[in-house]
Formats: sequence, structure tokens, C-alpha cells
Amino acid sequence: MPEQVSLPLIFPTPESASSDSATTVVLDADPRHPQGLPVLRLLGTAAEVASLAPAEAAALAGPHRGTPLLTEQYRPDYTRPGLRGFRPGTGTLPAGRDWSPMLQTEAITAGDGTLTIDAVDPVAGLALRTEVQTLTGGALRARHTLRNTGSDHYLLQGLEVSVPLADDHIELLDFTGRHLRERIPQRHRIADGLWDRQSRLGRPGLDSTTMLVAGTPGFDFGSGSVIAAVVATSGNSSHAVQRGPWQPAQLSAGELLQPGEIDLAPDESYTTPWVVIAARTDGLDGLADALHQWQRSLPAHTEHQPVTLNVWEAVYFDHDLAQLLRLAELAAQVGVERYVLDDGWFHLRRNDSAGLGDWWVDPTVWPDGLTPLIEKVHQLGMQFGLWFEPEMVNPDSDLFTEHPDWILQTGDRTPVPERQQQVVDLTNPAAWQHIRDSIDKVLTDNAVDYVKWDHNRPLLDAGSNTRAGAPAAHRQAEAFAALLADLRARHPQVAWESCASGGGRIDLAVIEQVQRFWTSDMTDALARQQIQRWTSQLIAPEYLGAHVSAPVSHQTRRQLGLPMRAAVAMFGAFGVEWNITKASEAELAELAEWIALYKTWRPLLHTGRVVRFTPAEDQNVQLNGVIAADRRSALLAVVQLDESMSNRGTSLKVPGLDPQARYQLSWLGGLTQQAVGGEAPHADPAGPTGGVPVTGAVLATVGFWMPRRLPQTAQLIEIQQLS
Repeated sequence: MPEQVSLPLIFPTPESASSDSATTVVLDADPRHPQGLPVLRLLGTAAEVASLAPAEAAALAGPHRGTPLLTEQYRPDYTRPGLRGFRPGTGTLPAGRDWSPMLQTEAITAGDGTLTIDAVDPVAGLALRTEVQTLTGGALRARHTLRNTGSDHYLLQGLEVSVPLADDHIELLDFTGRHLRERIPQRHRIADGLWDRQSRLGRPGLDSTTMLVAGTPGFDFGSGSVIAAVVATSGNSSHAVQRGPWQPAQLSAGELLQPGEIDLAPDESYTTPWVVIAARTDGLDGLADALHQWQRSLPAHTEHQPVTLNVWEAVYFDHDLAQLLRLAELAAQVGVERYVLDDGWFHLRRNDSAGLGDWWVDPTVWPDGLTPLIEKVHQLGMQFGLWFEPEMVNPDSDLFTEHPDWILQTGDRTPVPERQQQVVDLTNPAAWQHIRDSIDKVLTDNAVDYVKWDHNRPLLDAGSNTRAGAPAAHRQAEAFAALLADLRARHPQVAWESCASGGGRIDLAVIEQVQRFWTSDMTDALARQQIQRWTSQLIAPEYLGAHVSAPVSHQTRRQLGLPMRAAVAMFGAFGVEWNITKASEAELAELAEWIALYKTWRPLLHTGRVVRFTPAEDQNVQLNGVIAADRRSALLAVVQLDESMSNRGTSLKVPGLDPQARYQLSWLGGLTQQAVGGEAPHADPAGPTGGVPVTGAVLATVGFWMPRRLPQTAQLIEIQQLS
């Protein structure tokens, strides 16, 4: 049972921390306002504060340092407060009242991995509950609930969770991107002022911030002290760092609210999304590991990610049953376990300009329905998947013709079209039920095992006609989550994939409901190398769809060999996005070998710790890998992105193995290319270390030598501990 606790305190306590790397906070009273909200004096790992008594930890932070989990306007910090709102004018009372509350702590309770802070401001008529929870893997998550205890409405403009940053955490990392190139890292130094990365797309977006990381200068994958915050939302968000002349740097995060979205009537409340917070001293790989461990503890997480063939790049809108059946036969032959019919199966859908919203099988293309294909797929021993885009509608559709007001819009103005489609207003109960019932019927009438749920345009002018065109992004995100949850409950046998033009809705909210993400519409293996590497900073690799594409990429027109395409797919949720009816017998046999290899390594790949390394002396070489949880084995890929500038080769470090244990390194699948010709040294056929066992400590600090390789190639390496 939770019990009342006193300040200062350490949460979680050293005795209850899951490990030395568990994220830990030191909470103390604010010396400037002792009855107000407590402040976080320190935020770090359990190992960093374990030897400190709470009072010592608070004292070491300095008498005037610290950040409340919720910052307020009255504090003499002169930075953007975490609580922003006011009361509208009523009668003779002016607008803007209660804009600067002073919350007073009523109770602090802790128990069962949860810390709760209750506070009130009886003058402003507001009550706040802040919850902090421990997560499997060592991260924390926090959220606020604000309740209006006053007698009239309160318009909330912003409510964010804040945490302090240490003085030496002066370098920031977040992400940007675009369609076909998601998760581009960007770095800069903290300066005085506000750095605020906002998502206003109604979804995280292809340019998603993904997470905001602050760390010691030069932090990288395997080293550096880092702190990260992630807003667990499928809607709009804000991730910010600010520092002022009087205020040390702080990191804050929350939902980005549009004007009037949260209008709290008396006794109504608003709860922020969870903000996941993690502190590590072992760099970005440590942060990723903390998040991956939590994701693997989720009820929706699947222990077995099937090899998937998606027919989109094989047939596009050409749904010819004979060709689709032949694809299914070849898919089963090479070892595919799930077959997905993508866009084009429903009413009017011969191209991307019509049909969205009309969720029934088009009899002109499928006179016997989907049954012949589904039965064949199941007879071949594979699951059957189907594509939907539930939140979208084409103007050329029966749904739009009958209900033109069922779209998100501001007043009578139709939003600028994108991809020839608009967004269904799921905050309208009638529209929500129509979409739910339509999809429910398809899933009831057909033996579907898997749904690819797409979302191909951002929200623009996203108001609701049910509220006179007032903003609806917040409610739309809630309605999407409710729709997905409802359909999951009705069809528990179905697995779900989140897709939004590829990587536009990859977040820590939807992950609690889905089993897979479509990482990017870019299937070129060379481009995918960076996309997958950085998306796995947030999401465990078994969620991230990674498909072997055609020999010539449909996006870049680049030609890549099958070993490169398959080796990159190995480190995600392996799939095929290729018209294999055009593959040769030799290519089919080689693809089958890769799929068999993936299945052999799947248990390790989907449970182990991700490790990444880029040598400072050669940025054209990258190492990606996964180390088993027991550290007895590992699988690595060395990728030569482009030409190296020298013939020296490079040393590649592998942190995370048992320092005392001895390991054997071997080329997996043989040495695909021993030398590039000329004066470049050859790789040793006996293995990366010439057959000589080495310790985990040597691999972490010295590494193994890799010669220059041909550009756009990959080599797998197996590591096994010697008994």
C-alpha cells in the first residue's frame, strides 16, 4: 500500500531499484517556497546516488538548484512555465484570471513503484496530481492530472513534465526527417533560451522529434552520461530544453495543445500523456536498452515476429488473383510466415485517388471476395494480413458523398488536399461508429490474422464540425486510440501494425497496442541502414518491419546485391517487399537461405541488447549488432556504406560482452568478399581475429580489425563465448 513519505527522498529507493542503471531522482523541498511543489535536486542512475543519504544528495545539488516536475509562473526563474492557462472573462470579470497559480503540496505518497504528489491552490481553484512510475528496464515515466476545482471554466494552454539537467549535460540530440528518410539525428549545444521541438501534425510525423537527449560532450552509442525524455503520444507534442541567466538547464515535455482544446468545466480534469524519462551513463545504447526492456514487458508485445511478405511493391494496385496466388506459393516456398494484401482491395480503389472510407471488398476485382486468396494462404501455412487506412477518406468515395461534413475542417473551409484525401473526424461519434462497424465487418467476414493500419496525411485545419470548427487534434488522437482498442478487443486473434506513410506514427503510446511498425516506405537497404539504426534508438528491433526489396530499388533506383539487402533486414522484423515471381531460381534459393538464417537467430535478435559503433577514423563503416541477454553470443553486421579513404582498414569495438569471458569470432555465412583488389589487405578466412579467441574486455576497448570492403556491402559476424 502507498504510504506518506517525507522530504528529502530518493525514488526509487536503492533497495527497490531494478539495477545500478535504474533512473533515480532525489526530491526535496523548495527552499524558496517550502510548502510548494518539491523539486528534483538530482536525476541520474541508481549507482550515482546509491551511496548518498537523501539529505546529502539534496545538499550536493546546491541550495537553490532543482526543478519541480511542474514549473509555475510565480517562481523567479523567468523561463516558460510548465503550467499555462487562465479563466475566460465572464460578466464583469476579465479574462486571464488564475493565470499564475501557486500550488501547495498536500501529500507525497510512495509504494509499488509509484510516487504520487498531490497539491492544490484553493485561490486559483486548481488541484494537481503528479505520478511517477518505475518501468521494467530502469526508466521512469511521469504525468500530471490537473483538476478545475473553481466555479467557472479554466482554459488550459500547456501542461508539461520538467526535469533538471546537470551542468555538464550541454549537448543535445533529437531527430528530424522526411518521407523516405525518417529519424535523421541532429545535434547542437545548449544555449540560454528555449529550444522547443514541436509536432503539429496530429501524429508524431515523419520529422518526429522521436526523443530529446541531453548529455556530456561527445556522448555516443557506447559512452557518455545522457538523459532522455519522450512524450508517449500518437498526437501533437512538445519536447523542450531551456536555460536562463538564473535557471540551470531543464528538459520539459508534454502534449502540444491547440487553442481551446482543453476547456475544463468545474470539476473536470485533464491528464497529460506519460513522459518517459531515462538516465544512463553508458550512452545511447544504454538508453535504447532501457526502453527496449520495457517494450518487451508490454502485454501486446509478441514473442514471435513472423517473416512477412507484403505485396505492395510486387503488384501495387494490380490485384490479379492468379498473380497473387503465385506470389503466395513462392512465399511459402522460401519460408515466409505471413502474407499481407496491401492497398487496392476495396470499393473504387484502382488508384490512390478514390475509395478511402468505403471499407468493403470490391466485387468488380474480387467477384468471389477475398476468400480464395485467404484460403490459399492459410493452406500454405501462412497468416493472412490486410491493409486499411481507417482515418482517411477520398472525396471520390461513397462515404464523402453521403457525409461531406464527416471530415476534420475549420468551419466550412475544406483543408488543402494532400494525397487526394482528407481526414475522417473520428471525434464525431457517428463517423467513429461507421468506420468501426465497416472494419469490424471486414474482419468478421474474412479470416484476417493481421492488419496494416496506415495514416498517409498529416492533420491540417483539424477542427471538428461537432464543435463549430474548434481544434480537434487532441480528441482525434484519443478517438484513434479508442478505435484501435475497440477493434483489438473484438478481434483478439489479429496482430496490428502501425504505419503512417511509413514511419510517421512510431511512438510510445501506440506501442502499447500494436505488434509491429512499418519503419519507412524506403526499402532501399543502403538508405534503410540509417533509418533502422536510429529508429531502434526508440523502438526494439523486433517491432521494426525491415523488408528485402527488389534488386533495383523502387525508390532510389539503386541496385544492391541480395546479401546486402538481406543482412540489413536481419536486424528488424524480417520481411520481403519484392515481386519474387520475377526472381530466378538461384535468387529464390538464396532468399530461402537468408530466411532460414534469420529464423535461427530470431530468438537472440528479438531479446538481446542492441549495440552500435561507428569508428571515428572511417564514417563509411558501421557496425550494428545484438548481444544476447546472457552475453554468451552475439550477431554483428559490418556495413561498408561507401568507399573508404584509405587501405588501412579500421578497428571496430563491441561493448557489452562479459569482460572476463573469451569469445570466438567467425564469419557467418562465409566471407562474402575477402578483398577489394589492389593494395587493400585481405580479410582472414579464419575469422575477424584470425581464429584467435579474445576477451570481452579486448573487444570493448581494442576491438577487431576489418579490412576495406566493397562499398554497399555487408558482412555478418557470429560471436560465441567459449565454455
